[in-house]
Amino acid sequence: MIPLFRAQDVWAAVSPERAVEAVRDGFVAYERGEWTMPPKVYVPAYPAGDFRAMPALGAGHALLKWVTSYPGNPARGLPTVTGLVLLSDASDGRLVAVLDAGAVTALRTGAAAVLAAETLGRPGTAAVVGAGVNGKAAARTFVARGQDALVWDVDPARAEAAAEEIGARVASSREEALDADRVVTVTPGNEVIFVEGSLRPGQHVSLMGADGPGKAEIAVEELMRARVFCDDWEQASHGGELAAAVTAGRLDREQVATLGAVLTGEAAGRGSDAEVTVFDSTGLAIQDLAIALAALEHARILDLPTVEL
Repeated sequence: MIPLFRAQDVWAAVSPERAVEAVRDGFVAYERGEWTMPPKVYVPAYPAGDFRAMPALGAGHALLKWVTSYPGNPARGLPTVTGLVLLSDASDGRLVAVLDAGAVTALRTGAAAVLAAETLGRPGTAAVVGAGVNGKAAARTFVARGQDALVWDVDPARAEAAAEEIGARVASSREEALDADRVVTVTPGNEVIFVEGSLRPGQHVSLMGADGPGKAEIAVEELMRARVFCDDWEQASHGGELAAAVTAGRLDREQVATLGAVLTGEAAGRGSDAEVTVFDSTGLAIQDLAIALAALEHARILDLPTVEL
């Protein structure tokens, strides 16, 4: 019998603090070549959304996440992200767990956003723009890490509900949120939030929304003012926030460090208190693997349903 982690089970198994630790370990293992990750496969169903197949291998396990991104779904009462994570034993191919992809994605997105902000940002105020499932996860992670976090959303009611649920505060305006020392943006990526000249000295921004072709939360000119970091160069340069700058010939591999390289000490992080830092997150299967393995640690103590194949 194979344990099935429903969304509530994933959240019960992995705390935000544990998620940050797990994702950090995943970044380090990937940077050192201990974990591997074939390219993410997009199956476009535009303009409505897309499907994604995301494999990874590490720590004696193999993972495949089959997940959707349908930004217009919330207006129809449906989640943006749905799907399944399949976790297998890499020694014999046995399926060992099935997990809700939405919860795994939210946990690792929040963890990566805050990990980058803590690693690359300077101490100070924190804010999250976008109070959907993943944005709420980022704000929840800030709060769990002892940070007084602001939340802003185009839907004030959604921001209020998220802030009340996780113990954050609602920003009085988008401008107040965007003025924080460490900003996480988790939007559909259809609108440029950071226009040229908008970032002030010393700010850090974790850009989590532009995870596919044609999406952007920052203007190319503003990106070029910053010290740039990413989760994975191949993904970010082709389908992430960096893609437009790369296509325009403004940005190349030598100008960008990965978060994993900073965590292992192979690349420098923030250079000064006045430096502007930007982290481009496209979402990695190795992060999903990290969360799935953390959840599996608690499979025996949770009252999980099982499936038989």
